[in-house]
Amino acid sequence: MSRSFMSNKTARQGRYGVDGPGWLAALGGGVVAPLAAVAAGAPRWLLRVPPVVAVPAALYLHATVRGKFLVWEEQLEALGLKGDERVLDLGCGRGAVLTAVARRVPKGQVTGVDIWRSVDQSGNDERTAAGNAQLERVSDRVDLITADMRRLPLADDQFDVVVSSMAIHNISGERGREEAVREAYRVLKPGGRLLIADIFHAPRYLGTLRAAGAVNATCAEAGPRMWWSGPWIRTRLVSAEKPAYHPGRDDSDGAHRS
Repeated sequence: MSRSFMSNKTARQGRYGVDGPGWLAALGGGVVAPLAAVAAGAPRWLLRVPPVVAVPAALYLHATVRGKFLVWEEQLEALGLKGDERVLDLGCGRGAVLTAVARRVPKGQVTGVDIWRSVDQSGNDERTAAGNAQLERVSDRVDLITADMRRLPLADDQFDVVVSSMAIHNISGERGREEAVREAYRVLKPGGRLLIADIFHAPRYLGTLRAAGAVNATCAEAGPRMWWSGPWIRTRLVSAEKPAYHPGRDDSDGAHRS
């Protein structure tokens, strides 16, 4: 394991809450409620429920407070960033991935976009994200924008890297999710990389990206560290590149614009 990976992994100082707090509360309730019911005189067979629910609850809690950080540190390390890139984080929330990227681009800039819904992440607020950037000592290279991922107020071909973690699946409707993926690709520079971690719909993003002209588009399992209660709700990593435009070559020769 490289020294840079270890130093970035252990440097986390911010407070990043939990993803999908309602789901975690429901799992926790599945453990506590039967115990309370039996204590109040309910049938003792209810004691069989907490051990069954405890495992999914533990997996979910691990994914949101530790597992996702480990996975993203590895993914960001694999990008081989030079340190001067412009990066966009879609659905940045409280800034877990945002600040991890910012630590890797001391001469670059990271832009976070969100609509700041607390139902998606506990304590999700622009001020919290800004505060975490300060705690991580990267606020000088972080910008925050309140905007819908489906309609980004950003120009084409701006960013060397676009990332998104556990955010696009929160958009209701397949068309809306496709719009968000197309927007992510639109603002990516030629030769840039796109990396999305998501659940449920991630494999479908491949078709959207390929139709937009992306190359080297893949979808891989993130593994047990990002199981949200079990393998039935698992995270997939979608990666793609925007073809580089070569001077003197027309777009029709293989480069594609959104």
